[in-house]
Amino acid sequence: MSNGTKKGYSVPIGPIHPALKEPILFTFTMNGEKVEEVDFAPGKAHRGIEWMGMRRNPVQIVHLTDRICGICGVSHTLAFSRAVEQVAEIEVPERGHYVRTIIAEYERIQSHLLWAGVAAHELGFDTLFFLAWRVREESMDVIELLTGNRVNYGIIQVGGVRRDITEDQFPRIEASLRYYEDLLGKMLELFLHDTTITMRCRNTGLMNRREALELCTVGPTARASGLNLDVRQDSPYAAYGDLDVRAVMPEQYLGEAYGDVYDRIVVRLLEVKQSVEIIRQCLDMMPPGPVQFETKIPKLLATCKKAVGEAVGRVEAPRGEALHYVRMDGHENPQTWKVKASTYSNQMSWLKMLRGEQLADVPIIVASIDPCMSCTDRVTVVRDGHSDVMTKEGLHRLSVEKTRRLMQ
Repeated sequence: MSNGTKKGYSVPIGPIHPALKEPILFTFTMNGEKVEEVDFAPGKAHRGIEWMGMRRNPVQIVHLTDRICGICGVSHTLAFSRAVEQVAEIEVPERGHYVRTIIAEYERIQSHLLWAGVAAHELGFDTLFFLAWRVREESMDVIELLTGNRVNYGIIQVGGVRRDITEDQFPRIEASLRYYEDLLGKMLELFLHDTTITMRCRNTGLMNRREALELCTVGPTARASGLNLDVRQDSPYAAYGDLDVRAVMPEQYLGEAYGDVYDRIVVRLLEVKQSVEIIRQCLDMMPPGPVQFETKIPKLLATCKKAVGEAVGRVEAPRGEALHYVRMDGHENPQTWKVKASTYSNQMSWLKMLRGEQLADVPIIVASIDPCMSCTDRVTVVRDGHSDVMTKEGLHRLSVEKTRRLMQ
């Protein structure tokens, strides 16, 4: 194609590609090896979870929220539970808040270390990839000890948590905290002082503070560009109001923020250190008492069924703010449930980060926001400028029609 006086060409990447961990289609307009323009098309992993949720009661929906994302399921479960608790005026016991906080911070540790491994892999540093994921196993082992599961923990319940953290589990938790404290210096050295990583990541995928604010970015993506935003700090929930929690910024380690891929590495690694400190504070300050508002599910459901109103539950997921909107109308099932995942807020920053970059740097720039398409995707059908809401029957009819066309 012609691009002014320059000759350009189009390069599609996805929806299935070795550099992409989830399906999404990127289309790049190139001038040589330089990205001139970029467009992307999500919507390849829509699962209809919200539709299913509005046909279930809040206790059943909790199990769905845990499966919105395999890496940050607790964040979605906690955001949904907080919304329902506000509408139903359910008070979570103080000890339940502390257990929620400990689990949420262990989830942040394992999520950031998983991302660190993926980032190393995208840079071609597979030795560091295997190291990061081996280190991650420690947090997964503790999560399994505390919840019974490594993925889809199933510990959050509307009104608290399903199981307590007992005193005999404290030594194992403390051992894991010491493990990460001892390793942090090594991880920082490997990621931030390796010449190849520095050359590939410094001044790559730039987004300054103003651009990050205008694009409504959240989480480590926003903080790496100099935005002092963190739901745990700005609107404390669970036990965060009792703790010393401040947004982690790259200038705390580097003296200034560039807003590049390197700064996004810095923020996530330092947040691992912060999570260790938060968990230790929770162990030291853990109050006695129950961990659930109501242990009998029928009574809990009766309380939810009487609820009328709407509320928003916000949490600081590993990727940034996750938001759940719930409207109850006095029936067993919610009238409305909408989810806004962190990646939904961050994905538009790709357009800024990728323009002007080299094609070889596309994988690490895309990965630098820690995208999760499965918890972001929605479906909208637009015909002649008008959007339609697709019913179950309509989707089934279209599926049958397409199958028949393929069979012909």
